[in-house]
Amino acid sequence: MNKFIFDVDGTLTPSRRLMDAEFKSYFLKVIEQFDVFLVTGSDYAKTVEQCGQDICESVNAVYNCSGSEKWISGECVVTTEWMMERQPFQWLEKRLQYSKFPLRTGNHYEHRTGMMNFSIVGRNANKKQRQQYVEWDTKVGERNLIADKFNEFWLDLEARPGGETGIDIGPKGSNKSQILKDFNQTDNLIFFGDRMDEQGNDFPLSNAIVHGVNHHVSDWQDTMKILQENYL
Repeated sequence: MNKFIFDVDGTLTPSRRLMDAEFKSYFLKVIEQFDVFLVTGSDYAKTVEQCGQDICESVNAVYNCSGSEKWISGECVVTTEWMMERQPFQWLEKRLQYSKFPLRTGNHYEHRTGMMNFSIVGRNANKKQRQQYVEWDTKVGERNLIADKFNEFWLDLEARPGGETGIDIGPKGSNKSQILKDFNQTDNLIFFGDRMDEQGNDFPLSNAIVHGVNHHVSDWQDTMKILQENYL
C-alpha cells in the first residue's frame, strides 16, 4: 500500500514561510486520494502556521520535532521529553561566540519536544538576515562543521543541519527515521524531502526506507511537479 511522507520546510513550503495557495489546493486533493504523513523538525504550531489547520488535521498524522511528537486530527497522541545537559550546551555557547558570521539576532536555542534547535544567526532573524546566513553557510559549511564536531564529542547525541539556518540536536536515533516504527513491511513508502544529502536531516529517514522510493526535491514546485507527473 502506498503511503506518502513529506518533509515541510523546503519541500511543501519555502523555509519558515506559508504554503503556496495553488499548491495547497492541489495538495488537499492528494490527501483525499492517498495516506499522507508530514514529518518536520518544527513544532506543531509552526506546522499549522505554514500549512494550515485544514491540512494538518486532514493528513493521517503529523510528526513534529523529527518524530518526537505525533499529532492526529489536531491532538497530540505521542510525546517524548528530553532536555540537553549543561556540558554540550556550554560547547555550543563557544561555537556561538567564535563563529565568524557577524550577525546575531537572538533566540539561538529553541527547545522542542525531544530535541533542541541551535542557530548561529538566531531564530529572531528576518527573511533578509536568514538569507545572508544561508549564503554565508553555503560558502563555508559552518553548520556541517559544527554538527560533525559535535557528534565527535557527544557520542550519545546526534546533531544534523535542519531547515536553512539551524542544527537539530537530540538523543542518538531521535531523527526522522524514528517514525518508521509506525509503518510495516507491506507499506510502500514514498518520501519527499529537500535535505537527503548525508548530513541533512532527511537523510536518516530516506536511508532507512527499504520498501519505497525517495524523491530528493529542490523546493515545493519540484514536489508538485513530481506528484502531478507520477501520482495524481
